[in-house]
Amino acid sequence: MNLHKPLFELLFLGTGTSTGVPMIGCDCPVCTSPDPRNRRLRSSLYLRLGDIALLLDTSTDLREQAITHNIRQVDAVLFTHAHADHVFGLDDLRRFNTLQQNQVIPAYAVPEAAAEIRRVFSYLFQSCQHGLYRARVDLRDVEAPFRVARLGCEPELDAPLVTPVDVVHGDGRTIGYRIDFGGCSLGYAPDCVTLPEEAAAAFHGVDVMVIDSLRYRPHQTHMHVEASLEAIGRIAPARAFLTHLCHEIDHATLAAALPQHVQPAYDGLRLRL
Repeated sequence: MNLHKPLFELLFLGTGTSTGVPMIGCDCPVCTSPDPRNRRLRSSLYLRLGDIALLLDTSTDLREQAITHNIRQVDAVLFTHAHADHVFGLDDLRRFNTLQQNQVIPAYAVPEAAAEIRRVFSYLFQSCQHGLYRARVDLRDVEAPFRVARLGCEPELDAPLVTPVDVVHGDGRTIGYRIDFGGCSLGYAPDCVTLPEEAAAAFHGVDVMVIDSLRYRPHQTHMHVEASLEAIGRIAPARAFLTHLCHEIDHATLAAALPQHVQPAYDGLRLRL
């Protein structure tokens, strides 16, 4: 009998806000910091769940992230919303098609985000000249929990369960995800300004919660540190990680001020549940 839990591994590909850190043309202490944890690409997460690999958002920096971490497998993509920093790497999925016998990659988004992705990347979803090298994506509307599988396979009963969770993030509909697999659970909400009670209940008690925490001051569309900690208190995860950080956040300074079970995430951080 195998008593070991299946692999549930997180890799933070990017933990920065839409401008990235360092920010263009900025000489602030964080943008010029020698601490590598203050270098932040646009927010994205890569999961290994047994033999399944999930990509959460296709950030603007997807090519650099994939090369840095030698990523060669993407079985499905989960989109949180259709803002540029979370979708503009979509075209780079074409290389993963090639690496995976030219199979079409399923991608999931709520209908509003899917419609915007189809509009922005219309050339991907229209008939085109034979031989044109483009990403092959099956964009699927999602409103309810679903299971994911290896590319080209049907999900089994114990396959990862993905639950979309509505959060509030300014204009347009944005979701986070709860992912359960092998007795472990993850909550992921990189872009939100408030967390409705229904969302907090959906995430409640996860092993790891990854949540937006743009800066120390309040913001119109993103949580600031105080709001993130309040939301984490309602979720009550075993551990929590702050992401989508701007150049006002110095990693070491924030880490020293947080509760023991809360940490700022950083690019390249790996966690096994």
